Amino acid sequence: MKKIISFVVRHIPRKYLQLFSHIALKVVAVFYRGNQVACPVCDSQFSKFVPYGRVARANALCPNCLALERHRLMWLYLQRKTNFFQPGQEVLHIAPELCFIKRFEKIHRDQYITADLESPLAKVKMDIHEMPFEDNRFDVAFCNHVMEHVADDIQSMKEIYRVLKPGGWAIIQIPIFHPVPEVTFEDDTVTDPKEREKLFGQDDHVRLYGKDYPDRLRQAGFTVVEDDFVSTLSTEEQVKYALPKDEMIHLCKKI
Repeated sequence: MKKIISFVVRHIPRKYLQLFSHIALKVVAVFYRGNQVACPVCDSQFSKFVPYGRVARANALCPNCLALERHRLMWLYLQRKTNFFQPGQEVLHIAPELCFIKRFEKIHRDQYITADLESPLAKVKMDIHEMPFEDNRFDVAFCNHVMEHVADDIQSMKEIYRVLKPGGWAIIQIPIFHPVPEVTFEDDTVTDPKEREKLFGQDDHVRLYGKDYPDRLRQAGFTVVEDDFVSTLSTEEQVKYALPKDEMIHLCKKI
């Protein structure tokens, strides 16, 4: 299964995976019946989660809603440490994840806006470097695993800061590859996919983030809280929800 998943993720364009993978996984879910793990996003239980990734990680993907480890962690964080589930907030979701879209839309209705340059799931087609939204519009913004793909991450972060209301907040996550360098490495002259994968961790990434990532967010204007939320959860919960062990939540506030 791991080899099949790795092949699919590497060779099928992401937009098609976003549109059709949930259909195939409904069939796969039948073979994962059980109660050893649980997805807090959709409240489903399985014997284990499905492998996922270019180098497939075991016990990663919920076959019902497609939540990965980081999505399950974020859902718990939003439930337990924010007011996000209170209706009536203006929410911007950049590169929206399928597991969240209908659930967030049910809460915030027309005030929930999905946006992306390429995603077929997004309502608004836009370039994150220059977003078509007025200043100080949104209470909340999500932008996860996007900054490693964009030409100018600082400008993109500044745009998120611009469209947030004073007092608003964002969660802006990036992938971490170990060992984590002290300083973010980027080189826009590297265009060969194999070389990009070697240097940046994936062939469609343009930088490898280091320990200075929170400082880059601060450079855009944010006050940043680095929350090691996962470590505050019990071992039982970490295992039950199959959570990532080293995912720091970056809560970015516009004061």
